[in-house]
Amino acid sequence: MASSFFSIPKVYFGENAIATLRRLNHKKVGIVTDDFMASTGKTRYLINEMPLASVSIFSDVKPDPSIEILQAGAAQFKRFKPDVIIALGGGSSLDAAKGIKVTLEEYFSEHAIELIAIPTTSGSGSEVTAYAIISDPQNGRKYPLVADELVPDCAILDPHLVSSVPRHVAVDTGMDVLTHAIEALVSTGANDFSDALAEKAIALAWQHLPVIFADEKNIQARAHMHNASCMAGMAFNSAGLGLVHGLAHAIGGMLHIPHGKINAMLLPLIIEDNAEHSPYACERYLRCAAIMGIQAPTHRETVRALVNSLCDINRHFGIPATLAELGTDLATLESLRQPLIAAALADGCTASNPYSPTASDVDRLLTRIAG
Repeated sequence: MASSFFSIPKVYFGENAIATLRRLNHKKVGIVTDDFMASTGKTRYLINEMPLASVSIFSDVKPDPSIEILQAGAAQFKRFKPDVIIALGGGSSLDAAKGIKVTLEEYFSEHAIELIAIPTTSGSGSEVTAYAIISDPQNGRKYPLVADELVPDCAILDPHLVSSVPRHVAVDTGMDVLTHAIEALVSTGANDFSDALAEKAIALAWQHLPVIFADEKNIQARAHMHNASCMAGMAFNSAGLGLVHGLAHAIGGMLHIPHGKINAMLLPLIIEDNAEHSPYACERYLRCAAIMGIQAPTHRETVRALVNSLCDINRHFGIPATLAELGTDLATLESLRQPLIAAALADGCTASNPYSPTASDVDRLLTRIAG
């Protein structure tokens, strides 16, 4: 069976990457972002590079953007008819911009809109993926949308835009990067191209995330993590993800837990679970352990050492091991147990897990993560 690997978007990176926006002078540019980015001058940072552009800013993006936010952004830009949309912010702003762009192109069927993604956190990888996570707050659900039309045309990785991200946010989003890379490496859709990117992302994240935790002003470590986030995004865009994300989308959506944090909490448990069910997964985790410099006398002990190392780094970063430790109301969790199981099994990310989990498998994992 033939496979494919995308060659877009074009990625600009490094300390002067933002200068590529100068080509947008004299164009109509819509910026999609949140109120914090607009109020702290980050939008001005972009506009200064394209002083002759006509700019409209939609700054109403909220965490876990909903259909209503997409509709509001599209309504604003219908009057403006942008040539380009720039997504500025974390995963929520990037996902919202993707949805707004696709909505506008349905309305302006003859007017193609360029999408430029400028992430300000090193986590989602959304700047290079065909994924967007859209929320349904009324039902407490997060839905991963997947379509080639959602891949940005251009990504700009400017380390100065992530240098002020607080330590706890950098850690949560950084563990999301590591989870993306490990799940892509172990996914049933893994291939030579995705492996190369996933392996490098694992190496960079494992080396540089602890440096950021110790010194959040280290611009070199920030740049390496920003690049790792992009590489991991490319890897999982090609290979797919797995049960960590399938379960994280369900738990995070219904119990309102930050995505990177719940990923980090689930990752050791699901590595252990996948390794028990799948020889393929076990072999892949051994490759992951080797990249991270983790060795033990036997294969089984090496996977156990990998799990223990992830638990140790979570503890070092202050990430709880269980939902009870996080302070989650376990009675609420119990009341949502069946919907959580159903949502995790139905999630598109779960489809490329190295084994196909049953309801009882997910139920058992929920009991373990509950604590």
